[in-house]
Formats: sequence, C-alpha cells, structure tokens
Amino acid sequence: MGAMPATVYENGHIHTLDPGLPVAEAIAVRGERIVATGDVASCRAAAGAGAARVDLAGLIVLPGFTDAHIHSASYARRLHQVDLRGATSLAQCLERIAAAAAVSTSDDWLLGGGWDFNRWDNPVQPTRHDLDVVCAHRPVALPSIDGHTTWVNTLALRLLNIDAGTPEMPGGQIVRDADGLPTGILREAAAAGVRQVQQEVGAADLAGQLAVAQRRLLSVGLTSIHDIDGVDCRMAYETLYAQGDLALRVHKLIPVTALDEALERGRATGDGDSWLRTGAMKIFMDGALGSHTCLTTKALADSPGNHGIAVTGAQEAYDLLARAATGGIAIAAHAIGDAANAMVLDAFERWQATGCAPGLRHRIEHAQHQRPADIARFARLGVIASMQPIHCTSDIDLVETLLAGHEVASYPWRSLLAAGATVVFGSDAPVEDPNPFHGLHAAVTRQRAEGTPQGGFQPHERLTIAQAVRAYTVTPAYASGEEGSKGVLRRGMLADFIAVSTDPFTADPAALRDIEVDLTVVGGVIRWQR
Repeated sequence: MGAMPATVYENGHIHTLDPGLPVAEAIAVRGERIVATGDVASCRAAAGAGAARVDLAGLIVLPGFTDAHIHSASYARRLHQVDLRGATSLAQCLERIAAAAAVSTSDDWLLGGGWDFNRWDNPVQPTRHDLDVVCAHRPVALPSIDGHTTWVNTLALRLLNIDAGTPEMPGGQIVRDADGLPTGILREAAAAGVRQVQQEVGAADLAGQLAVAQRRLLSVGLTSIHDIDGVDCRMAYETLYAQGDLALRVHKLIPVTALDEALERGRATGDGDSWLRTGAMKIFMDGALGSHTCLTTKALADSPGNHGIAVTGAQEAYDLLARAATGGIAIAAHAIGDAANAMVLDAFERWQATGCAPGLRHRIEHAQHQRPADIARFARLGVIASMQPIHCTSDIDLVETLLAGHEVASYPWRSLLAAGATVVFGSDAPVEDPNPFHGLHAAVTRQRAEGTPQGGFQPHERLTIAQAVRAYTVTPAYASGEEGSKGVLRRGMLADFIAVSTDPFTADPAALRDIEVDLTVVGGVIRWQR
C-alpha cells in the first residue's frame, strides 16, 4: 500500500488560532491530517515530492466553523416546506400557506413554520379558524420561529385527538377559547403529536434531505455540527456515512426520549469517530421567550402571573442527570429563563457534590437570561454555555418588553467569559439562518443586520472578533471532547478549514455578516467551492 496522498494549500493568509504559530502562508495535508503549517517551502518539504498543490491566491484561511446547536433534520425538512420566516402579518402568512397548499391536491399534512406573531403588524396569536379559511381540506401544523408554539388547523386537531375534553399535560398547554375549545395553538409538550407526525412524514428520505442541507452548511463555512434532533436524524447520518456521502462532522446529541435505548446499548458521550460521535442527552427545562413559555423568576411584563412553563421539574431533571451521567452520558439542558437556568445549575451542583461520574462536560443550551449571581456558577461547575448570538439581536424588542424590570443579565457572553466559563456558539437553525458570519456579526456588534440599535444592545456584553471566532472553533471542539484534533490548524490536527476573501480579524464589524466563503475543506478534501 502506498503513502496517503498529500496536498499543499499555499499562498494564503492563514489564521491558525495556534498560539505557537498564529499566522502561516501554507498548510500541508496528508490524508485527513495536517502535517505542517508555515511558509510554502517548509510545507512543500513536509508534503514530499509529488504532492498536489492548491493556490489559495491570497485568500484568508480559518479553522472550520462548528455550529454547536443546530436542528439539522428540521433544517433539512424546512428547505422543502412552507417558510413563514420574515412574514410581517397574519395575512402574509396565510398567503404563503395558501400558495403552498395550492401546489398539490394531496391530502397529506402541510408542514413548515417559522412564523413570529411578535413581529406582525397586529401582534395577536393566530387560530385554527385562520388556517381553516385557506386550507381546511388537509391537516396543517406550523411551529413558530422558536419551535415552542405550534399553530394547527381544525382537521389537525381532530387527527391529533385534541378537543375540549382533552386534559392538559405536564410541561405543555392547549390554548383554549372562552368556551374551552382549543384555539389551534399548542405550546411545548402539547405539540408532541405534531413532532411525531413531522418525523413520520420526513422519514422517507431524510438522508437525502440531509445530503442537500449539508451542502448549504458547507457553503457557509461549517465543517462540524452539534445536532439536537432525534434518533431518526442519527440513523440518517449513519446511512450517509455508510454510503460515503457524509461530508461534514456530526456530534449527535441524544434526545431524552432515547435515554433508555442509549443506556441499554451502552452508548456514551464521546463514542464514535471523528465523523459521527455521540454527544450529551438533551432535556428541556422550559420554553422560549417569544412563546411566553420560558421559566422566569418574575412574571413576564405583559402577562401578569405568567412565569412560563417548567417543561421538566427540578427533581425530574436531577434524576435524569443522575441516570445519564452514571451511564457516561453528559447532559445538555435547554434553559432560557433565569429560573430555568438556576434550576439546572442547582441540579449540576447537587450532582457534583456526590463525586460521581466526574469528567463529563455538561452544557446548558441557550442560557439566555441569567441571574447575575449565577454567571460565576457556570465557571465554578464547569458547565458549558451553548449560546446563539443571533438570538440576541432577533429578540431585542422582546427582552426590552417582556423582561422589563427583571434583574437578569441577557445574553451575557462577555460576562461568562470574564468569569472563566466556556462559551460555544451556534445558530439553532432552522430558528435562525445557520450562517456563522451572521453570528459573528451579532456577537461583535450586538446589532441587527441594519445596524440598530446604535452602539449595540447592552454593549458591555459585546465580544472581540477573536473571542467570537474561538466560540465557533476552539471551544466547540472542547465541548465535544475533540480539542486534541479540531479547532486550531497545526500539525496532527484534522485538516478542516475554510477560505474567505475578507479577513474577519481586520474587517469593519458591520461587514462581518456579509463575508462569503470561497472554499471549504473537511478532512483535507475540498467539499465545497464557490
């Protein structure tokens, strides 16, 4: 067997993120690994005679980005479904839904979503009757932009067996009118039936849909993802891997519903290889701010008495943590409100005091709104804050309205870093666009795309570009237990990197959002090129 082929990527401006050699002009790759970084001559020598050469022609090179929180199956399916993102009114949503329904005479479920009534000209939640006007002949189920509220029509309610006599379920809410009839709005656990339908409808060719979606992810500079979706998603990635069609690296979290299966199989966090690994177990502590379901210490300002929904109670969360951690599985707890974050930190602290199963890298997903006293606990307990910068700029109006008078630190990235905590960034796609340059812009400016508010929202929490880039490269590798092979570009590391024409380290922060990727390399192979 001959030596593995080598390639020299040369004549670039390479940000290695390696303190020992922060800038280089070439990378020598053999197989999936980097064998040298430095000047062109030394890299050619390391690659040996006959190595292929790729002229980067002055492009800026960075380690490949990781999206540390993405629902890739939902994202892949959404590419083929009705998209309500950006709609500014109920009427605009209904126009899109009617157009999608008119494409086919099928009586199958009409799925999609992405609506946000908070941004409508008349910010009132819709009802089943609105949907019935444009699509009564087939069931419709449309999750909101944050995924925590689902809008369905009358036929969908019937098929889901939800009516006036259906009891409320723990961790969820069936919104009802004055007569006790369901309005068509299902919150949190009440939409479990819809999630089952989504999986069943999308199961036929999920692998094919993910293959299409991964090209989009590669095109924006993502070489790795931490996926939050279900067991069907893992199986689809296993199919792609077996077929040789997996082109980006997947750290696959475990849904709480699959904990028993994972434990029975002896599956633990970190199992797998550099392409497909097992991650932490995902649990939900609360909902989302936009859906008025995040768990808060004080009531939401526009909803007297409404403190949100505790999707998982304190004792149940601790019991799940103990079961999972004992089996070698870390926890990734969704927590948005300050009370939810405090609750899960309490569980981690209580578990840590037992001295059992040390070494697991537990996470809080979103970690959006914190009691100031809890920020230091992330660092002290070693809990990773898995955050999405673009949520901050999308939710500015919501935070200022719904959390008015709350003593919380919102999206406190800089405060967490200053306390010594580990912060990783992602997109929560399809809630937001998965483009990490949108996230870099939000992290550095804390401004919307159009540059508002002036100076940024709570500007003391803005990050430097170096801090923001690390949160998409170095720290996600740590979160997945792969800091020895990913996140920086140096000898022995995986050859995962991207090339862009604009240097984010010197660009005007306002221009970060518009940086485009020219080349994406994963495992030494060009996987996408403009």
